[in-house]
Amino acid sequence: MHDRADMDQLALAIKAWGSELGFQQVGIAGITLDQDAAHLRDWLAKGQHGRMDYMARHGDKRARPEELVPGTVRVVSVRLDYGTADDGAAWDTLAEGERAYVARYALGRDYHKLMRNRLQKLADRIAEETGPFGYRAFVDSAPVLERALARDAGLGWIGKHSCLINRSAGSWFFLGEIYTDLPLPVDAPASAHCGTCTRCIEVCPTGAIVAPYRVDARRCISYLTIELREAIPEELRPLIGNRIFGCDDCQLACPWNKFAQRHDEPDFRARNDLDQASLADLFAWEEDEFLRRTEGSAIRRTGHEGWLRNIAVALGNAPTTPGVLAALASRRDHASALVREHVAWALARHEGRD
Repeated sequence: MHDRADMDQLALAIKAWGSELGFQQVGIAGITLDQDAAHLRDWLAKGQHGRMDYMARHGDKRARPEELVPGTVRVVSVRLDYGTADDGAAWDTLAEGERAYVARYALGRDYHKLMRNRLQKLADRIAEETGPFGYRAFVDSAPVLERALARDAGLGWIGKHSCLINRSAGSWFFLGEIYTDLPLPVDAPASAHCGTCTRCIEVCPTGAIVAPYRVDARRCISYLTIELREAIPEELRPLIGNRIFGCDDCQLACPWNKFAQRHDEPDFRARNDLDQASLADLFAWEEDEFLRRTEGSAIRRTGHEGWLRNIAVALGNAPTTPGVLAALASRRDHASALVREHVAWALARHEGRD
């Protein structure tokens, strides 16, 4: 039997250890997510998950931690900030059509391994105190409703764009979890503070935020450039602009990010000059160079073919210049039918302007 006072002390210690490991916040949640489960079921029923079949594959396990990891009674939720104070630079990149825009989270090292290592160290530290205990750590690696759990752990509220927002940190952060059988005291859930603001909805380039708290993945640029393996729907291509991997517009427009405190995590600093690279330069990467430059990066998830597909669309949206046309022409006869089709669309777009 776990003593209540011991659990109270352990919860405080876990938060201190988490801070020592580099997490900006640690909270503890219960495992009841009935309302979130209903929202998820409705979203899936409407097909708004697109081709992300894995979202539906696990049934209600995503909203029932005790079914995913038997014995779970609490979830330790952690926050790791990645945002740097470059929001102005991000808008500048979006405004320069020949430059590539990469979502801020993907500019540096892939966060999955880094966070998993820190969560494992946190679990090891807990075990030193308690002895062996039941747990599993997750970072986007299983059917987990991480934002709902983080909200219940007091880390922030779910905004109208469906990202988690923290009053002092904004929304530029990653989430991770430790499911545990330790009956720790739970934190108070975060209250919502979006009010009547709808800036995120209004700024979305493709109108993917179809209602407050409802994102239709089939229109979302992050889905289209990362998750989708097929051709990007033609009617959405002009709306993508120069975004070649993900999209940050809803976060860039959120007032809570304007004055957010930022933490500089060296691992998340931009690599390969991705925060200022030109579309033509990135389009020239052959597969071996793509694999070399994206080692340890979330960008590798697109594969070289998806990378070229995305950049072809962005080049089609770029100003008509000799450099842009030459870059597209260089891939006109690419081995991939997917790449060839998107290049042909882009070239036709420039010819149409002429």
